[in-house]
Amino acid sequence: MSDLTALTLAEARDGLRKKSFSAVELAQAHIAAMETARALNAYVLETPERATTMAKASDARIAAGEAKPLEGIPLAVKDMFCAAGVRSTACSHILGNFTPTYESTVTANLWRDGAVLLGKTNCDEFAMGSSNETSYFGNVISPWRRKGANTPLTPGGSSGGSATAVAANLCLGATGTDTGGSIRQPAAFTGTVGLKPTYGRCSRWGIVAFASSLDQAGPFARTVRDAAILLRSMAGADAKDTTCADLPVPDYEAAVGKSVKNLRIGIPKEYRVDGMPAEIEKLWAQGQEWLKAAGAELVDISLPHTKYALPAYYIVCPAEASSNLARYDGVRYGLRVDGRDITDMYEATRAAGFGKEVRRRVMIGTYVLSAGYYDAYYLRAQKVRTLIKRDFEQAFAAGIHAMLTPATPSAAFGLGEKGQANPVEMYLNDVFTVTVNMAGLPGISVPAGLDGQGLPLGLQLIGRPFDEETLFSLAEVIEQAAGHFAPQRWW
Repeated sequence: MSDLTALTLAEARDGLRKKSFSAVELAQAHIAAMETARALNAYVLETPERATTMAKASDARIAAGEAKPLEGIPLAVKDMFCAAGVRSTACSHILGNFTPTYESTVTANLWRDGAVLLGKTNCDEFAMGSSNETSYFGNVISPWRRKGANTPLTPGGSSGGSATAVAANLCLGATGTDTGGSIRQPAAFTGTVGLKPTYGRCSRWGIVAFASSLDQAGPFARTVRDAAILLRSMAGADAKDTTCADLPVPDYEAAVGKSVKNLRIGIPKEYRVDGMPAEIEKLWAQGQEWLKAAGAELVDISLPHTKYALPAYYIVCPAEASSNLARYDGVRYGLRVDGRDITDMYEATRAAGFGKEVRRRVMIGTYVLSAGYYDAYYLRAQKVRTLIKRDFEQAFAAGIHAMLTPATPSAAFGLGEKGQANPVEMYLNDVFTVTVNMAGLPGISVPAGLDGQGLPLGLQLIGRPFDEETLFSLAEVIEQAAGHFAPQRWW
């Protein structure tokens, strides 16, 4: 039944409803695929027994005519999401074997709608990274390879495990979190669809916090339609998260295939960065042509404060991380390294439990929040953030419905090729994505082509607040024009 793993989520949903195969058969096909793909290190914890139990319950509901929207669909969950009774560590040593007794709201919504848990996926430690090289559980290896080369490539980060699991047919969809591009960049690197919803569209309750004003959960899928189906289940109001919007959840799938005629698409000139590869520029131009051919109107726009987004982000983000990660001290849960006194125990636990990148960001964040530097750095960065948000608001007020930009400044790079000597080199990977988080907007990365080495490239669409529907309509135009891309199996 291995061909079941090649189905899209929508195809699998329809096949289950027609009883062409059972939920147990679908789950077992994916469990078998996971077992043969461990070289990719996409999963940090597989849950085959739970998957089989959930699939049996789905089959019973289908037989009784009580199928729910995601009935029997096998999904992967990023290790940032707490799952009741399942080890949840944010891929950090400091959380040890922490097993929560509660369920994150997003995953609870997925199980409510009948989805099946295959396991927890690998990610950068506390979601801090752009290459999935900071995980305590080791690197994720992309299922993609350069033409004629065996160099192991990054799947992107921080949600590299989820992106790899979707691209390699190890699940039908997956959850991710996006703080500065951690869904959209891995999606672009792996030829998958990744959506960062509007801040507040999905609840953050039960997700391990990185930077609370930037974090947002979203779906990975192999098609735009599949991403729309997943978001409808993931989204929704939540009284446990005061930043979660109390708004009705639209039928996102209905927006897929909807006409984009007369939509005004902004092309921000500031995204033409110095040194942009010619193939990225060419892909961007091709995307514009596809949207124009579908009836959309292209408008050159300016977002003047974009150039300040990356430095402002790398002040706001570590500052919030420093505050959020103060709770990991070895007292209540997770790793504990004993010391001479409580202060020594705190220091020893955090030194042993946090990886190098997490320690770097905590120190940066603590510095910019410290007395004498707060006004010079953090307060100024927040003012810049307001200006970035205002740029977008003015463009939307002028009648722009969405914006088209590149998703990443390059295709996937080799593991160890960036950021070893200079961390800023790695941070520059977020140049096209961080503005969306700073402004709290929705953004989607959709596969749009292959580079000269045969690696996938993505285009990004940025939408108005809570207007993910327009993004799905536009993304589907690009998807239909570009076609689908899948890696050649080598693992």
